Amino acid sequence: MNSKKPRVGVGAIVMRDGLVLLGQRIGSHGGGTWALPGGHLEFGESAVECAAREVYEETGLEVGNFIAGPYTNNVFASEEKHYITLFVVGRSESGDPLLREPMKCAGWHWFRWTALPSPLFQPLATLHATGFVPDGAV
Repeated sequence: MNSKKPRVGVGAIVMRDGLVLLGQRIGSHGGGTWALPGGHLEFGESAVECAAREVYEETGLEVGNFIAGPYTNNVFASEEKHYITLFVVGRSESGDPLLREPMKCAGWHWFRWTALPSPLFQPLATLHATGFVPDGAV
């Protein structure tokens, strides 16, 4: 019997002027892929609270208007990791994203939802393949 258990991740879909914020992952699983800000859900934390915390920790942006979105279920076979990723959608009205975790991310950039860079981090690729379009995406 496999004793490994799925982990819960949160992906923050941060929108501004019809664009979504993505960073290129380095170091961790999914290195070289483009991903949303986000991270692991902590004990007692809601997905919205996690998203706001992670976005601030990673980019310095304060986003307090997140709403719950869809989720994905992904197994990273080569890393023997299984994640349920809860997505939330929010808006950032001002400020430039800062690179606050340079060991984890190569930099933050804004993209059109219909023209995302490649390759995408697996949970984001799975979400995008469903046809989900966040409110405010053009």
